Amino acid sequence: MSGSSFYKNSARKEYKLTTAQREEYRRISNQSRQAKLAAEQGLFEPIHAIPTPRFNPDSLMPLLTPNHLTYLSLFSGGGGMDLGFDRAGFSHYASYELIPICGQTYLNNRPHWLAFTGLEAGDVTKVNWDRYENKVDIIQGGPPCQPFSIAGEQQGENDERNMWGEFSRAINAIKPQAFVAENVLGLLNPKFESFIERFILEPLADYSIVKFEINSADFGVPQIRRRVFFVGFRSLEALRKFTIPQATHVWEHLGTIESSLQTALSFEAPKPKTMGVREALGLKDIGFDNLAPTIRSGFTGKRNTTSILNSAAGQKSWADLLVWPNGIQATREKAAQFPAKLDHFRLSVQDVALLQGFPESWKFAGAVYQVLGQIGNSVAPPVAYQVAKNVALALKSNI
Repeated sequence: MSGSSFYKNSARKEYKLTTAQREEYRRISNQSRQAKLAAEQGLFEPIHAIPTPRFNPDSLMPLLTPNHLTYLSLFSGGGGMDLGFDRAGFSHYASYELIPICGQTYLNNRPHWLAFTGLEAGDVTKVNWDRYENKVDIIQGGPPCQPFSIAGEQQGENDERNMWGEFSRAINAIKPQAFVAENVLGLLNPKFESFIERFILEPLADYSIVKFEINSADFGVPQIRRRVFFVGFRSLEALRKFTIPQATHVWEHLGTIESSLQTALSFEAPKPKTMGVREALGLKDIGFDNLAPTIRSGFTGKRNTTSILNSAAGQKSWADLLVWPNGIQATREKAAQFPAKLDHFRLSVQDVALLQGFPESWKFAGAVYQVLGQIGNSVAPPVAYQVAKNVALALKSNI
């Protein structure tokens, strides 16, 4: 399959709308467009002052000394996994990503990194991986999740976006000491047991593999984001020394008074508390705070969406926080000038990046929907950091 056909097939299928639904959609779109134009003309008085965030993701990823281990990154997206490995002391060797705009994001942040991006250079199906043999210690990446996500219709191996075969091909050609792969929790659905066996475990029989689930909120990221990781080592001894990352933070204090009381009565040594959305973004205290619902990628949906809303339940969660998840703006200044419905706080891409665990210093390239696409597709960097740190410990202690 060519890179271009893969890229086109990465979009969701068009929705079938009735005439009435189409007209209503047009009405809402036009209403939103008119409101945005009015905001750009300065016709609205800002309701919310531009806040100063209290959350600094770098504090969750203390920069470690170089561990002299190199990594190759596949399906690199906006760099979430790469940033986590970088902060954990690994040396970047190269990254591969099909989506062109990600190349500019890499240039913005790490101009010295070697990044192959776009429909030709970033297409992993065309790469002869033998050139990397004996040059990298780790291969990491997140093969496209759409084949296993509900939004992607869970077609598994029948979905042309299934790239697990290519991920395994790279590992078997390069033979790194270890690999790390991340994907949506849907991959653990019983319907994909045979897929895991045939596309991951059998092709990578030379590796001892462990799989586990991680929720970003357990590591200080103010978002409910549950993902599955596969970590494999060529050495069984290294696997035995690998420790699945354990929660560094608690978040039971968020959402309800009852859970907050339970935390207070606990006799365990206290862990730091994960911030809720409002505290993380520096918003006014309204007597309630909670984690963000899972952030949706701006590359999904029937058009180039500037929404991070992923469900009706998510809509209620955002409403409880008095935060508007649609019409994300390019800057905090533009967001402040564009009042949201019900006087809720309108988000900027910088706010969304923080809620995903990206520090303010990481600069995304592209239009708003492209930035949201990169953010929503990324591994939360503090989570990648915890996994990378434990992989390094296992490998180093095995020498």
